[in-house]
Amino acid sequence: MQELVERPWLKVKLDGRYSIPPPEKRPLYSLLVDSARLHPDNLCMHYQGRSFTYAKVEETSSRFASALISLGVKKGDRVAIFMPNMPQLVFAYFGALKAGAIVVMCNPIYKERELEFQLRDSGAQVVVATRTVVKGLDLFNSLEACRGRLSLKHVIATGVTDYLPPLKKRLAGLVGVKNVPRADTLDFVRLVESNPPLANPVAVDPVNDVALLQYTGGTTGIAKGAMLTHYNLVSNAVYGDTLFPVTEKDVSLCALPLFHIYGMTVTMNMPLAVGASIVLLPSFHVEEVVKTIQKMKVTLFSGAPAMYIAINSKPNAREFNLRSVRACMSGGSALPPAVRKKFMELTGGNLVEGYGLSETSPVTHVNPLTNGVVKDGSIGPPFPSTDAMIVDIENRGKVLAAGEVGELAVKGPQVMKGYWNHEEETRAVLSDGWFLTGDIAKMDEDGYFYIVDRKKDMINVGGFKVYPREVEDLLFEHPDIKEAGVVGIPDQFSGEAVKAFVVLKDPSKKTTEQEVVDFCMKRIAKFKVPKEVEFVPELPKTLIGKVLRRKLRELKSR
Repeated sequence: MQELVERPWLKVKLDGRYSIPPPEKRPLYSLLVDSARLHPDNLCMHYQGRSFTYAKVEETSSRFASALISLGVKKGDRVAIFMPNMPQLVFAYFGALKAGAIVVMCNPIYKERELEFQLRDSGAQVVVATRTVVKGLDLFNSLEACRGRLSLKHVIATGVTDYLPPLKKRLAGLVGVKNVPRADTLDFVRLVESNPPLANPVAVDPVNDVALLQYTGGTTGIAKGAMLTHYNLVSNAVYGDTLFPVTEKDVSLCALPLFHIYGMTVTMNMPLAVGASIVLLPSFHVEEVVKTIQKMKVTLFSGAPAMYIAINSKPNAREFNLRSVRACMSGGSALPPAVRKKFMELTGGNLVEGYGLSETSPVTHVNPLTNGVVKDGSIGPPFPSTDAMIVDIENRGKVLAAGEVGELAVKGPQVMKGYWNHEEETRAVLSDGWFLTGDIAKMDEDGYFYIVDRKKDMINVGGFKVYPREVEDLLFEHPDIKEAGVVGIPDQFSGEAVKAFVVLKDPSKKTTEQEVVDFCMKRIAKFKVPKEVEFVPELPKTLIGKVLRRKLRELKSR
């Protein structure tokens, strides 16, 4: 691929991001180790009423590292973590890294088939999982169902109640939360308590040694493990801390799932790198989130647009004091400008849109939070030490000019080493350090980038290109519409047509399909206007709130 000649973002007065020196090349576990040394008594983590200092988190993760080594884990072995947001995830994550292992994060709602593929493909020899049955839902069942077919050496289990305060632990039994014992399974707490802290973490080469296998569908839909090095993840966390900026006085709300690269970097690694506090929530529930923001005086809250929409739409949201929030990032999908505006009015904090992928640790772009212009609809200029360009979809060697639409390519210290055991796939997306994202985008004259859509989601209406995001952003402006998702459907005349799935703010209101079509007809070209509008109670989403267009396509085919 061509080298970048012009960088228009350097001409624009921003937040000083391009004068930030590159972070020191150090192991990922040093983020916790160094903060514990500098701020041992700071609140590191708060979970369901229990607090952990940096000294305690450092000690517990070091004990777990020692336990893993005693079980035979060697440098480069894969240790999978299969649990929702809870203290044990943080202990296991940094403990595995200190033991020299490669962490494999697994979605806690994975079923047997999905989990088995990921564990088999990664070659994980150890799995750390939650064994708790909550209201009849056995979160351990997927692992139990497939573990006999895998070459696992050890399964380490822990319960959601293991690190609860004593009173909450007793109450959990009364409401049906039970820790179910399993044969041939090691107990996390016993392992930690019976092993001394590891004196010295295993030495790694930060630039070349892989710290994390982050599974993603990538640009092809085939699940692959993005090999992220220690320095990939360190650089992203340190640069993010500088841009926000994050200090040891901040309180970060972890409502994003930490198995996801966005939650992992922005709501865990970034705060821990500077000695700030993180407040863990097992999952996103809007009532719990607003109560937690008020109680814990949360200052940093990063989420997906669906989370901000949920808070904005909460009828009594203004009854809660959310004014402690000062800085927020939105990612995972497009942030409608109307959603950003309303959330900022509600909290008084600044909310900006950013962009990233599993393959890039994840952040590559973000709007300025402090000094600089925020452009609605834009993902902002590139991150520090990061280059970006738009290349022709058909001829990737051709760099496009400002305003032209093509595929976004990025290059920087956060870009993955490649896909685990997928050399051909790696060659298809990585060339001379440039990563082809699979996203359709454009750049303006100031060097701000705009995601038009995923290449695979583009709709071809009689030869005209329609990008679902453009139509969705318009639908968000309709006064009756809460959420919208747009896909292409077969059409005998134009090949494809646009279909919109719409969630109304007030389901009892008799908004009609024709009213929505007429609203669009006045504002966009006719070929972009939805040919069909279907009203649905909710949109299918990932755990971080990203609309699953694949699921919408399945809905439209029924």
